[in-house]
Amino acid sequence: MKKVRVGLIGAGFAAALHAHGLRAVYGANVELAAVASGTRERADAFARAHRIPDAYADYTELLRDRTIDLVSVCVSNAAHAEVVTAALRAGKHVICEKPLTGAFGPRTVADPVERANEEWQRVRASIAELREAVDASGRQFMYAENWVYAPAMTKIDRLLGLAGGAVLDIRAEESHSGSHAERSRRRETAGGGALLVLGSHAIGAALHLKAAESRRSGAPSVGVESVVADTADFHALRDAERPGYVVDDWHDVERWANLVLRFTDGTRAVINASFAMLGGTRNRLEVYTPRSAYRAEMTPNNALMAFTPDTEAFGDEYLHEKVESRTGWIHAAPDEDWERGYPQEMQDFVEAAADDRPALAGFDLAAAVADITYAAYVSAADGRRVDLN
Repeated sequence: MKKVRVGLIGAGFAAALHAHGLRAVYGANVELAAVASGTRERADAFARAHRIPDAYADYTELLRDRTIDLVSVCVSNAAHAEVVTAALRAGKHVICEKPLTGAFGPRTVADPVERANEEWQRVRASIAELREAVDASGRQFMYAENWVYAPAMTKIDRLLGLAGGAVLDIRAEESHSGSHAERSRRRETAGGGALLVLGSHAIGAALHLKAAESRRSGAPSVGVESVVADTADFHALRDAERPGYVVDDWHDVERWANLVLRFTDGTRAVINASFAMLGGTRNRLEVYTPRSAYRAEMTPNNALMAFTPDTEAFGDEYLHEKVESRTGWIHAAPDEDWERGYPQEMQDFVEAAADDRPALAGFDLAAAVADITYAAYVSAADGRRVDLN
C-alpha cells in the first residue's frame, strides 16, 4: 500500500475540514506530514490540534519537502492561483479549495459594467495560466467541490442512470447568515460574495449532473451556453439601532444572488445563494426529468432533531453549521461533514494521488465554475443575458 504524505497550506476553517476528511480515509496509508500558515503561531496551533509533526510560517518551505506527495491549498481566495502554481511546479499533486481563481486587488475601473467585463477577462486569463501549469506539471489537480461527493448527490446520480430521461431542470441553493471572516467580506481578497463563495457549490453540482448525463448517453458534452444573473448587497438596509442576527458589516460584495444557467441542450438550472438567511446553513438540490424527480436536503435534515429551552443545555457540542440559536427544536446533525461529502472527496483525492489518475472533481469543473461566476457578474451589472462563447 503506497503511503501518501500530505501537506496542508492554510490553517483556517477549510483546512480543518480537509484535515478531518483526510483522517477518515481508509484503504490507503495517509500521513498528514506538515502544515503552513501565515504565522508560525497559527501553524503551530493547527499542527498541535491535528497531530501534524511539522509546521511552517512560509508555504515555500513546505513545498521544498520532497517527501510530500499531495498538497491541500486552503489559503484565502486571492492566493489560490499563486500557491497552486507553486505547488504544481514543485512536483506535488494539488487539492484546491473553491474557487479556483477570481478577480482580486483594488478596483481600477469605475463603471460597473466595464469593471465586471474587465474582471471576467482577468479571470479567464488566470484560468488559462493555471491550465498551462497543470498540463506542464504532469501532476493531478483536484477541485475540492464537496457537493459532487455528497451521498445525496451520488445517490441521485445512480438513480438517474437507472431511471433514464434527460435532466431538464436543476434547482440548487447554498445559503446561511454570513461568514465572520474579514477577508470574505471584501472583494479585494474574496473575489466576490454570495455567488462566488456559496453559489459555486450549486453551480458545480449542476455542471457535474449534466456532464454525468452526457457520459451515460454517449452524447456530446453539454456545457453552459449563457447566464442571466441578479445580485444584491442590502447595505442600505442596515439598522444600527436594531441589528439583526445575520452578519451585516460587508464592504463591497453581494450578499444575495440568483443565477439561471442555460445549457447547450436547452435545459436550465436555477442557482440561489445568500448571506442573509437565518436558520443555519442550507444545502438544497432538486432535479427534474420526464421520468423522475429528486429533492435533497443535505443540510439541514431531520436525521436528528433535539429540543431544549435551556441555552446551556448542550454545552459546546456541535449542532449545525451557522445555527444562530441553541434553543427550541434544533437540527442536531449526527455527521454533517459526511452528509456534505467532505470525507468522500478526500478519499477520492488520496486514491487519485496514490494511483496518479484523475479525480472525479478536477480542473475542468473548477475552471467552468469560475468562468460562469464572472460571466454572471457581467450579467448582473449589465442587466442582460451573457453568452459564454
